Parts: sequence; C-alpha cells; structure tokens
Amino acid sequence: MKQTQKILIVAIVVMAITMVIGFLPVHGESEIYDTVVRLHVIANSDTDKDQSLKMAVRDEVLCVINPAMQGCTSREEAIARIGEVRDYAISCAEAVIRENGYDYGVDIEICREKYPTRDYGSFVFPSGEYVSVKVKIGKAEGENFWCCLYPPLCTSAATEVSGEYTDDAFIQAGLTGEQYKVITETDDVKYRIRFKILEAVEEIFG
Repeated sequence: MKQTQKILIVAIVVMAITMVIGFLPVHGESEIYDTVVRLHVIANSDTDKDQSLKMAVRDEVLCVINPAMQGCTSREEAIARIGEVRDYAISCAEAVIRENGYDYGVDIEICREKYPTRDYGSFVFPSGEYVSVKVKIGKAEGENFWCCLYPPLCTSAATEVSGEYTDDAFIQAGLTGEQYKVITETDDVKYRIRFKILEAVEEIFG
C-alpha cells in the first residue's frame, strides 16, 4: 500500500512539474529584449503644437533611419547603421523644427531604456529594458511616442502593420516561433502566462 502511494505521489509531482514547465518561458523568450530596437520620441512639451511637431520630427527621423536599415539581419547591424546616420538625422530633424517656426534643439541617443508594456494591435511587447533610439526635442518634457524601429515596423505614416509583414519582419530579425508567439498570442492562456512571467523575471533581474 505504501509503495503504491509513493508511486502515485511521484506520478502527481511529475505531472505537476510537466504542466508548470509548459507555462514557463524556457524557449529563449527573453531574447525578445535582445532582438529589437525601440524608438522613443519625446516632445518639448504637451502643448498641441509641440505634440504635432513631435510627429513631424518622428517622420523625418524615420525617413533617414528606415532606409539606412534596409537589408539588416540583426539588431547589432541595425544599431551600427543607425549610428552612422545619427548626425544626419539630427540635422534633418532640426531643419523640420525650424521650418515650423521653432528653434528647439534635437538630441538622438542610442541607449538602453525601460519600456512599459506596449500594445501595437497585432503584437504586444512585454515591459522591460530594450535598446532604444531616444529622440529628445527641446526640453523633452512632453508626452512620448513609442514604436518598434527594428524590425522596421514603424513608418512615417503609422505604426500599424499587417500580420503578414509582422511575421516576415520578426522572422528575419531572428525571433524563434516560441518568441514570436509570446508577443502575438497574448489571448492564449499558455502564452499570456509566459508573457507575465517574462515581465516578472525582467523586472527582477533586468
């Protein structure tokens, strides 16, 4: 009887462990943080004019950076290309600002930043620390604009992209199937739990 009970307990423990592992992000999902480059544009202030100017600067910066990243197959290559056109992007952004009647300066910094959870419609990025291209306009005291710069999912017109384009872009950037599912299948219980665990781990150890 005791032997039977021991076997039953072991079987239950094994089943429980198997179920837990199924929910854990154990397939390299944390590499999401090491695969993408985010764009962060900060307006001079929250006035309507400064917020509108922020979007004009965003468009100009993207017009410089997106072509420069064409053909990139890794985050590191994208970062290098962005660095090469950084000064030109700043001068173009400042030209747009002057055209709109302002004399704000612009600073573009490639750094690491903490990002909140962001929903882009067809995919959701977990909160955590990412490589970021931070564009600061003037005093940089206004509301933020966020999007994904690499893979190149942000355009000068909008940040929404089709599911097909998203698939191709992330696969080319190096995300595995499991990593991609974590950011696209957040309605699935399994991946929703993995998503939350990933955020918790990044918060503790990131």
